Amino acid sequence: MDATEYVLTGGRKCVIFQFIDDHSRLAIASHVAWGETSEAAITVVKKGIAAYGVPQRLLSDNGAALNPSRRGVLGQLVAYLRSLGVEPITGKPYKPTTQGKNERFHQTLFRYLDKQPLADTLEQLQLQVDGFDLVYNTQRPHQALPGRVTPRAAWDATSRTDPPRPVAPRAPLPGPSEEIRVKLVGNTGAVEFRGIRFGIGRTFAEQRVCVMDSGKTVMIFDLRGTLIIEHPWPKPGTKYVSNGRRRGPVKTL
Repeated sequence: MDATEYVLTGGRKCVIFQFIDDHSRLAIASHVAWGETSEAAITVVKKGIAAYGVPQRLLSDNGAALNPSRRGVLGQLVAYLRSLGVEPITGKPYKPTTQGKNERFHQTLFRYLDKQPLADTLEQLQLQVDGFDLVYNTQRPHQALPGRVTPRAAWDATSRTDPPRPVAPRAPLPGPSEEIRVKLVGNTGAVEFRGIRFGIGRTFAEQRVCVMDSGKTVMIFDLRGTLIIEHPWPKPGTKYVSNGRRRGPVKTL
């Protein structure tokens, strides 16, 4: 499962969650939301389970909304999956090739959406994505499948395993608390955390990031788990911490 950003009319950004079966490449479920949140991730998983049953495992990236376990935090999606007996797994940090099938799936979706009228609302975009899933599953031969069959044909031809059994709960990882927050970066490229504005750069303006208090430092990640910057905690009374980069053009000799 993965999520990708999309732009509606007027430049409004949203996120499309896509949940596919690794073996048959079947589009299990899709969901359109305003942001990459745990609630939206759980919604698309519930859609998929209602349609095709509970999976044995679920692969996602290391984003805060999907699986932040590598940062010692129990995400809401991970907790939900474990309650069903599903094993949540992630790719290695900084190894986007692990999600290669998902990335190709996103590209195929975008080629389809490019041929549709640009959606004005989430509801319109959801209808277009649902239409894509139907075409992708039942009408489009898949070049990666034997005999170039459709994903639906490959799914129907595959025997089913029994659904997993819920397991006894493990010792929990820490959940969302004062130590970790998902924040929106301001238009100046700074994010506020505990009354202090931490500069990370204008390239991240209007994006959501994960801010973590690691004790001696403040660590800021993008929602896929990549560390953007790390600041030492400033002295009491400090209201702004720069990212340390010079403003203006870089001089060359």
